Amino acid sequence: MAARLLPLLLLPLGWVRPGACTDPPDGGWLAGTVPEEPRCTVERADASLTYSLFLQRFAFSRPVILGGVTDNSAFRALCTREKLLAAFGPSPVRLSTANTYSYRKVDVPFQEYVEHLLKPQDPARLGSDTLYFFGDNNFTEWGPLFQHYVPPPFRIPGTSPAYSFGIAGSGSGVPFHWHGPGFSEVIFGRKVLYFPDRWWHATLNLDTSVFISTFLG
Repeated sequence: MAARLLPLLLLPLGWVRPGACTDPPDGGWLAGTVPEEPRCTVERADASLTYSLFLQRFAFSRPVILGGVTDNSAFRALCTREKLLAAFGPSPVRLSTANTYSYRKVDVPFQEYVEHLLKPQDPARLGSDTLYFFGDNNFTEWGPLFQHYVPPPFRIPGTSPAYSFGIAGSGSGVPFHWHGPGFSEVIFGRKVLYFPDRWWHATLNLDTSVFISTFLG
């Protein structure tokens, strides 16, 4: 799951596991075999981080991994494989290639994506050869689910949040790219990451990952 405008750091999607849940710990999603990097240099912060310190230290200059700043157990319970298939199985979702600008788009039923296309892959596979579900969400259909999501409590003055929800297989990811500021939270995974504006980063899914980003624009 990353990098700044200066040093480049690959950031795998995995750190800071969410709280306990009555559903299976992995939500019924397939575990992967991609090893986790033994060392991470991104700074961490917990619920004691104040808004003023966030603005002063991180908002405009550096990334941070946040732990314990929200409780998304209710949202997580709705994002198990079984419950998402029951709620959205026939709904069309738009898949994008995982290269930097997502050049190719393909629409398939959500059930077809989960049952036939959502598979582990070789991390060395080109992003242009990978199709996965991230963003391009139909908010009329997916809005009732997003209403249960609790976003991180920090904002950049003058911005408003926009959600981008996705599910991706183990070994998939996006090569180095940048965009505006925001947060990326893995619902079945181990991290909440804040990334500042134009911060170079890449993503790698260690397991099948259910995640949501909050872009601040």
